[in-house]
Amino acid sequence: MQTKEKPLMVTKPLTPAPEHVAARIAEVTASGQLTNNGPQHQKLEAELAAYLGVKDLTLFANGTLALILGLKALGLKGEVITTPFTFPATVQAIEWAGLTPVFADVDPVTFNLDPAKIEAKITEKTSAIVPVHVYGNPCDTAAITAIARDHDLRVAYDGAHAFGMTIDGRPSGSFGDLTMFSFHATKLFHTVEGGALSFNRPGLKTTADQLKNFGLAAPEQVAMSGMNAKMNDVQAAFGREVLPLVAAERAERQRIKAIYDEFFAGVRGIRTITAREGEAASYQYYVIEIGGSFGVSRDELQRELEAEQIFTRKYFYPVCTAFPWYEGKPGTRTADVPAAAAAAEQVLALPFYGAMTDADAKRVAEAIRRRQ
Repeated sequence: MQTKEKPLMVTKPLTPAPEHVAARIAEVTASGQLTNNGPQHQKLEAELAAYLGVKDLTLFANGTLALILGLKALGLKGEVITTPFTFPATVQAIEWAGLTPVFADVDPVTFNLDPAKIEAKITEKTSAIVPVHVYGNPCDTAAITAIARDHDLRVAYDGAHAFGMTIDGRPSGSFGDLTMFSFHATKLFHTVEGGALSFNRPGLKTTADQLKNFGLAAPEQVAMSGMNAKMNDVQAAFGREVLPLVAAERAERQRIKAIYDEFFAGVRGIRTITAREGEAASYQYYVIEIGGSFGVSRDELQRELEAEQIFTRKYFYPVCTAFPWYEGKPGTRTADVPAAAAAAEQVLALPFYGAMTDADAKRVAEAIRRRQ
C-alpha cells in the first residue's frame, strides 16, 4: 500500500551553497579558460592529490574514461583478470581498452576478487589484474601484489567506491600501478561527472595526461593515439566547493551507519557488508545481504520497501557474466563464479546520505525488521 511518507533515495548528492558555486564559476569565466587544464582544474588536481595522499593524480571527464586510458597507459595486451561482481563500467572499460576480461570468482564475505581464484585464470595471454574495492571494502592488496609480482602482471584498481578510504593505514590510491576514482554525482565526493587516476609508477601521469588530450605531447606534436577525456574547469570548480563538505558528510554517514548497525545486529538472515569504520571506511554505500533465513526474498523486500517510498538498489545486479554478449564463452561463464552469482541475488543498498535524519534511518531499519 502506498504511503504519504517522504521518499528516501539510495543516495543524495552533496550540493554546495548556490552562492558559493556561483562565485567559483565567476572565477572560471573571469579567467577566460573554460577547459584545457585551466586554473580550477590545476587547483582541484593538487587538492585531491593532497586529500587522497597520493603523489601523482590526473583528472578526467568521468571514471570510465579514466579507467580506459589508465589501462592504455599501462601498455597492456591480451587478457585481464577481473571480478564479475562490479558495475558494468569496469568490464566495459577493459573491453574499450582492447583487452579481454576473464572473470575470477569473489570472496563470499567481502565480495571482492578472491586471490585464491586468480592464479587458476592466469595464462600466457594475461597482462594484468583489475580488482574492485567493492562498496569500499578493501581488496586483499597484499595477496594481489604477490600474485602480480610472481607472474609479472600489472594491477589497476577500480576505486570508484574507495574515495578517502585507507587500507592498513595507507591511502587506497597507493596500491597497485594505478587506481581509478569516480566523481559521479552519486559518489561521496563528486564533480557532477568526473573521475581521476592516481599512479604509483614513474611516467604514467605524463602518458595519461597525453592520452586524455588527443595524444598531444606539445601543441604541434602528436605522440600517441589519444582521445578527448579532459575534465573541464566548470566541473573542477564545482568539485572544489564539494571537497570541503566531505568530512562533515562522512561524519553524518557514520551516524546513519551506527543506527542501521544497531537495528540489524542479531537479525536473522541479514548481514551488513559495509562494516568498516573511521578512516578505513569510504562511507559510500550501506549494503546488506539478505539471506535465505530472512522472512522474505531480496526482491520481495525491495518491492515492499518501495511501496513505502523507501528506494533501494540491487547493487550489483546482474552479475557481469550474465551480459548477453558473453553467452557463456570460456572465461565468462556464470557457473564458474558461484559466489558472485549468489551475491548478485542477495545484496541491497539502503538509503545512505548525510541529510537523512535519525528518524529516517530508523524508518528504513524498522521497515526491514518487520519483514523478518
